[in-house]
Formats: sequence, structure tokens, C-alpha cells
Amino acid sequence: MNEFMRQVISVDAHQHVVARFFMPADEPRAAVLVVPAMGVTQAFYAPFAHWLATQGFLVATFDYRGIGQSRHGSLRKVSTDILDWARLDCAAMIDAMATRVGDKPLYWVGHSLGGQILPFVPNRQRVSRVVTVATGSGYWRENTAALRRTSWWLWFVAAPLSVRLFGYFPGKRLRKVGDLPRGVMEQWRRWCLDPEYAVGVEGESARALYAAVETPIVSLSFTDDEFMSLRNTESIHGQYANARRTMKRIAPKEIGEKRIGHFGFFKPKYEHSLWRAYLLPELA
Repeated sequence: MNEFMRQVISVDAHQHVVARFFMPADEPRAAVLVVPAMGVTQAFYAPFAHWLATQGFLVATFDYRGIGQSRHGSLRKVSTDILDWARLDCAAMIDAMATRVGDKPLYWVGHSLGGQILPFVPNRQRVSRVVTVATGSGYWRENTAALRRTSWWLWFVAAPLSVRLFGYFPGKRLRKVGDLPRGVMEQWRRWCLDPEYAVGVEGESARALYAAVETPIVSLSFTDDEFMSLRNTESIHGQYANARRTMKRIAPKEIGEKRIGHFGFFKPKYEHSLWRAYLLPELA
């Protein structure tokens, strides 16, 4: 039976993230880094990570700074944004995984935001293959119809007012996303209001970073995703202009289910219908 180990990973001289490493029973055949969605703690991915370890992979989950176990003290004092999460937190995790598996393959499984930020990770060349799960651009006018009816309130009312009042985004109180550092929420808001998302806000340097990614990408998206529309999905993956992309859009009825949604993929009930059928072949 595999075990997990909690470890503090330094991102620079003064900051760190908390990670969990799930070890296979024998020598790992490869490594998998699970990169979380916005506001989702690593505990959500634990059953998925545990299962991957039983398949022979060394697996790591982690919390971005200011989230879950990587939240230290008041969020008002946390100075970070999404680009910092990519450049520091994700980069540190890649280094930590590479140290443990040497030259064996390292796979990146990115959920939602986790599939958006790879271009900003300075050592991403170490990643052998990328699987994005429920990843789209986040541009609010291209969100699903149900989300568009409420997202205007989030972006034009709740987010700017609450951040100004509290010094961070109190998502738990508002039942939206989760608590987020000020810099993260303000940057994410700018991205979601721009038709080109991160590229439209961060400029041509960001466009060049997306275009520079040549790592093969497999996109797993779902027809009943309550957040990401087909247009969202196509938009963000279109930015990866020079990567070989395989787009797989899955309807619940194809796997005999009524619902998958934005978060369903990582639930243990989908071990056979999604994990074995759609993910495992990509990690061979």
C-alpha cells in the first residue's frame, strides 16, 4: 500500500508551500504533479493522487501560497498573484519532483487554472506531457450561460468591493471560489474581463510564452461543465499555438453517468470510466 509524506517546499529564501508526496510500493516509473484549480486545496485531489501511486507513479499535490496548508496567518499580509504561483510555487514543485525521479518522465495534470499557467513556469521544459482537466480561458462573456448570469456580479460588484473592504477576497463568506489573496483575485479579475484572458492583460510577452510551449497537451473537457464552455476550452488551448494538442470532450452519457461537471473528474467513482479510460493511456 502506498504512503504519503507531507513536506515543506521552499519557493525562495523566505516563502514556502506545503506539499504531499504519494509514493508507489516500488520504484516509480514516472512522476505526476497535480496542479490545482483556483481556490481548491490539495486535499480534494488526495484520492486521485493515492490511486495514481497504486499505478506506479510518484505523485505530488500542493497548495499555492495563501491556500490550504500553504496559508500562513492573515491573507491580508499575503503578497502574491497568479504569476507568482506559476513562477515560484509551481517551479519549486517541478524541481522537487525532478530531484526525486531523476530523468524519468514528469507529467503535469492541471485542473482548470492548473492548465492555464504552465507557460509562466520557468522550468516547464522538464515536463514531458501535459493533461489539462476542465481547463478554459475564464473570459466571462464566453462562460456557460448559467455562469454568465452570476459572474457579472462577482467581477463588477463582489470582487472589487470585498477586496477593498477586507484586504483579500473572502470567498468562503460569499460562497464563491474560496478565500484568495488580494493580488490573486485582482489579477484573475483582470484576466476574466479580457477576451484574450491572460494574454490580453499580460501582453505580447505572455503570448510568446504560450507559443513557446512545445510539450504535448491532452485536453479533457466535459459537455456539462458548469463553468467552462466549449469556447472557453478552445480559446485557452488555442494560445498553445506550437504544442501538439489532442482535444477530448466527454459527455456524461458516454460513460454511463448523468453528471461530471467542472470538479467531477477527480472523484473516485470515475476510476474506471475516466481515470483508466482517458488519463492512464496518456501517462504510458
